[in-house]
Amino acid sequence: MNLNSMKTVFFMILLMVLFIGLGGILAGRTGMIIAFVIAMGINFFTYWFSDKMVLKMYKAKPVTENEAPELYSIVQRLATKGQLPMPKVYIIQNPSPNAFATGRNPKHAAVAVTTGLKELLTADELEGVLAHEMAHVHGRDILIGTFAATVAGAIMMLADWAQWALIFGGGDDENNPLGIAGIIIAMIVAPLAAMMVQMAISRSREYLADQKGANLCGNPHALANALRKISAGVQKAPMKANAATTHMLIMNPLKGKNLANLFSTHPPVEERIKRLENMAYA
Repeated sequence: MNLNSMKTVFFMILLMVLFIGLGGILAGRTGMIIAFVIAMGINFFTYWFSDKMVLKMYKAKPVTENEAPELYSIVQRLATKGQLPMPKVYIIQNPSPNAFATGRNPKHAAVAVTTGLKELLTADELEGVLAHEMAHVHGRDILIGTFAATVAGAIMMLADWAQWALIFGGGDDENNPLGIAGIIIAMIVAPLAAMMVQMAISRSREYLADQKGANLCGNPHALANALRKISAGVQKAPMKANAATTHMLIMNPLKGKNLANLFSTHPPVEERIKRLENMAYA
């Protein structure tokens, strides 16, 4: 297990501990049990249904080899090279250049690209992007990322409950071990901590997918050039995206470099390009 993989395991455990611990702060042992049951339900739902929801959300349409021969051929070649099952291939009618992979495991995977991406990149660059997405498939990163986003969202929901509990006097409940002070701390700290952990998980997986994708396509320069073009393209034509799913895309689809982007689930594109170019010269 490499460093990024170990970081992922650590942060996923930390996220679950944070979630269950928040339940404990709100309602003692009972709260911890309820939070644990909710977490298990989240995991079950995420495992079976997240891929269908995301594809529908972005209006992705499945394509056959006859409908998109170049795209299909690249995915098929990468799947064979990476010893992976052939994923389903989707196209999203959107001018913003981007791509993502989804699916609970390699046997039930799908890759999707926007029309803007196909029009912007050369064949080698497109292969680099698809190799990155196939690396996500191989590493089951989509399931991991969706799990992290879902649990982080649940933590924020519990923090909202904490606010209402405070308003209605929940801090005096004997099941709450820390009382009002605990609720206030949970309201402030828990959502921020959840966001930071989710960001750390996603960034580690993105770096790893860049590395594995570059090795799979055999051309780190192509992926680096693709990221450079996609970054510029997203700035010109930002994509309307659900904030809960931006971690799945190869590039943050939202425009700008405001304060919110300090908490982006994606590493800085400059650092990603630098690492890929270092691979090429190694």
